[in-house]
Amino acid sequence: MHYIPPNNLRGHDLTPLLAARGLHPDWLAVNDFDPHSPQNIARYTYLRTAELVPFHYRTAVPELPELRAWIDTLVLTAREAQAERGGPIASVVNGPSLLLLGQTGVGKTYEVYGAMRELAITGVHAQWQATTSADLYAALRPRHGIDSEAEFRKYRDSPLLLVDDLGTERKPTEFTEEVNFRLINYRYERHMPTLITSNADAGTLRERLGDRVTSRLREMCDRVAIKGNDRRRAA
Repeated sequence: MHYIPPNNLRGHDLTPLLAARGLHPDWLAVNDFDPHSPQNIARYTYLRTAELVPFHYRTAVPELPELRAWIDTLVLTAREAQAERGGPIASVVNGPSLLLLGQTGVGKTYEVYGAMRELAITGVHAQWQATTSADLYAALRPRHGIDSEAEFRKYRDSPLLLVDDLGTERKPTEFTEEVNFRLINYRYERHMPTLITSNADAGTLRERLGDRVTSRLREMCDRVAIKGNDRRRAA
């Protein structure tokens, strides 16, 4: 990594994220022209991550302690792997996954985009793909001129993956069940960190996703149930 991004990231409201990490806002502005410095990695990773965060969630900050614990684990695992191999930077490659469950509007999407933003400023390189389940299925449906397998590998092979609203279909179709299984099984076997939200509760998850997918999710993911009312209706 040789690109050194600008040290002025105004307009991104990073102060709360840095404070949660025990960092002063000035920390991110330090530029010693070392492309592998933690500050440079943080700026580089944050700018790449911000491209995936919808405008509505551009200032999201995670509030769930389970999400912060998950971030801590990914950072620690990446730094331990860096020390073991003697590499120039710490990169998230392996680690646990997280499944957020809760009814529509309780803040699941806000939390996961906040987590993406916070992980980005830790000084550990984190490369994401982010999608909703509906967009994922649409991207993978066979159609003229599109290599569906290449599209699938983009999500399958991403070091970090966010799938929002998994299991919104009341009953999986043959196509969606195959996509879900191939994606989850691949990442399950390789311990690739995956962040998933679903408005299905623990009792209906198997009904919506099928036995094979649900079994793997239960083993690979820590589950967090978010309770509350629909915040959008209250707005």
